[in-house]
Amino acid sequence: MAEHNSKDKLELAEKIASQTRKVTKKYEDVESMILHLIRWFSTAIDKFLFNPKMGGAISLVLALMIFGMVNYSDENSLFGTAYLQSTTLTNQAIVVDYNSDKWEITVSDEICDVVLVGDASSLSMQTSSSNYSIVADLSNLSSGTHTVKLQAKDFISGIRATVSPSDVTVTIKEKVTQNYSIGYDFINTAKLENIYALGTPSFESTRVAIRASEDTLSTVAFVKALIDVGGQTGQFEQEAQLVAYDQNGNPVKCDIKPEKVKVTVPITSPKKEVPVIVEPQGEVPNDMAIESITLDHNLITIYAPETTLAKINDLVITFDAASLTGDKKFVKGITYPSNVNAVNITSINMDVKLGEKVSKVIENVPINYRNYSSNFKISTDETASFYANVTVYGTLTNVEKITMADLNVYVDFAGYGAGKHDIPINIEQNPSSLVSFTVDKTSIQMTLTDEKASSSDETVGG
Repeated sequence: MAEHNSKDKLELAEKIASQTRKVTKKYEDVESMILHLIRWFSTAIDKFLFNPKMGGAISLVLALMIFGMVNYSDENSLFGTAYLQSTTLTNQAIVVDYNSDKWEITVSDEICDVVLVGDASSLSMQTSSSNYSIVADLSNLSSGTHTVKLQAKDFISGIRATVSPSDVTVTIKEKVTQNYSIGYDFINTAKLENIYALGTPSFESTRVAIRASEDTLSTVAFVKALIDVGGQTGQFEQEAQLVAYDQNGNPVKCDIKPEKVKVTVPITSPKKEVPVIVEPQGEVPNDMAIESITLDHNLITIYAPETTLAKINDLVITFDAASLTGDKKFVKGITYPSNVNAVNITSINMDVKLGEKVSKVIENVPINYRNYSSNFKISTDETASFYANVTVYGTLTNVEKITMADLNVYVDFAGYGAGKHDIPINIEQNPSSLVSFTVDKTSIQMTLTDEKASSSDETVGG
């Protein structure tokens, strides 16, 4: 029994040893095959990498890998992140942060350019947004001239902003206050109907305080309220904007307190109704004369300042009588004096009728004096020299209307001194009466004696 167990153990040991040898052999075969594959792959790689024909392709692949690593944000987005781009925002306003109540500033630049760098999506969002600013912070500065670095604020995360210029020169001056009187200017007068006249404005306050640096205040010459009169038709009240100006009429930038002033402006429409006077010029030909002139308007209403209206008592219309060969109807435009703002009529229809020309003589018409000085004594050698005969010409109807009372024959002493003079005789013509006059003599000889000089001589001689 013991012998039989020993034999079984021996057989088992031999089986185990045989199996071990098989496993070892198989492992050695696998190991040999793996080593063979490694040597083959290594040889293939060497041939590929060190092949002259493949060198260019390998260099290109390596360059692309390096380019991608530099231009993409991180290794996790190598194939998913956009390429970095740039854009420029031009003419961006510079925001100056300072105490405007205390300081007046002058800045070397008011605008700047901003170069933005980022991916396309971020740049698109940034350029469509206005929630950013370029700031010059003066909050910790005092009077004087300073160089201040510009700060780019509130740009989208991931955007790199570079400002040009990167800094500005700022001059800071302390403000002081000075009082000024208020004047005024009317604006939009073209929108005020010309039948209206503006009166003198009255202000709620006639003085205003201006706050600026002493240098700026020294340039202020006057302050005006700009009163808008467009569309006004009667007295009105308004909050008028105040503006400071220099001597040349250019606005001065400063703080005006208050910025507006209450003003009351009277508006009137002064007018006057005056007659139309027609004065024919020249003589009607063919022994004819004007019998009558009929107008479609004998009175005209004019609108003008009171001072202008006081000087206008009538409106005279003339036409060439020498061109008439018979009765005629025509339209005549009216010329108005300067400073007349408006009228109710701009032209008049005229109907002129002619008749046969006749004449009559009015005798012994007195000769009147004009510009006579009581310092002179007048004498003449002719006993009847102070009278003249006047011939009246026109149609029978118009000539018969004329009496001696309608005539004014005169001599004018203006420009004459002591001594003997041959002074012209004149007669006042009134074209609107539709007649004309002539005098039977053209001049009168007179001697002017200076009464004061004569009295002085007699005193000396006595």
